[in-house]
Amino acid sequence: MSGRIVTIFGASGFLGRHIVRALAKEGWRIRAAERHPNLAEFLRPMGMVGQVQPFKADITRPDEVAAAVRGADAVVNLVGVMHGGLGGKRFFAVHEEGARLVASAASAAGAGRLVHMSALGASEASASAYARSKAAGEAAVRAAFAGATILRPSIVFGQEDQFFNRFANMARYTPLLPLIGGGRTKFQPVFVGDVALAVAAALANPKSAGETYELGGPEVLSFRELLELVVRITGRRRLFAPVPFALAKLGAWPAALLLPNPPLTPDQVELLKSDNVVAAGAMGLAELGIAAEAAEAILPSYLWRFRKTGQFEAAAS
Repeated sequence: MSGRIVTIFGASGFLGRHIVRALAKEGWRIRAAERHPNLAEFLRPMGMVGQVQPFKADITRPDEVAAAVRGADAVVNLVGVMHGGLGGKRFFAVHEEGARLVASAASAAGAGRLVHMSALGASEASASAYARSKAAGEAAVRAAFAGATILRPSIVFGQEDQFFNRFANMARYTPLLPLIGGGRTKFQPVFVGDVALAVAAALANPKSAGETYELGGPEVLSFRELLELVVRITGRRRLFAPVPFALAKLGAWPAALLLPNPPLTPDQVELLKSDNVVAAGAMGLAELGIAAEAAEAILPSYLWRFRKTGQFEAAAS
């Protein structure tokens, strides 16, 4: 274990826990900055005794953010939300203002490196408030910390993901799976372990400072092809029902207004109108020395629990 300290905001989330594990293996001392640090206690065994320390820090509170980055050699910001509330105000509060606060604090504290997690499709011209807020966050980070490394992943998959698990679970109870917009939107799903390695590689390589990397897996698949992959791996026979964007957006409003974590929001419908793939010529995993894992190679390792007889499905068939 080295004396290097990295502060990770959002360390207990889906991405964060894998990044903590990857950086702990590289010898970093880790401050897991969380609004509720008790929820990050499970991260401690990912390193040696004392290597991973939960730390109370709300990304919207300047004093707590400043305390979290004090003395840190590097800072990683993973904090993000998928439901922005009415008008998308929460998106901008977290993705723009929160990102600005972290970047400014990291610069003031003299941190040598900053890795900021954005998203593929971030654009100030997007109809999606989520995508616009991500673009605004990138601009804020660049203005406050010019040498920041920005990572833009496509849809991220792994054991705790909210995409493949959600549709695999849905296929257990309904004979129909929705193809929003006809299922033609293209994605380039990237393995969470590869995203974690990308963060570690970016921190290890001084040449990554100031660069932007778009992270995608080895395959480009349509929304329909992703659902076909889910039902094939889980052994379910399901029909696909095309749902026009307008109808999907209309149907998403009630849940968005009533539920704290709706399964689909109107803003997410807007996101689905645009392909989510790595741009031609963009730097990505290869430039960070990482060979991307294919979704089909990883998904069976955790979607087996959605088969009719679980891990014994293959033997029973």
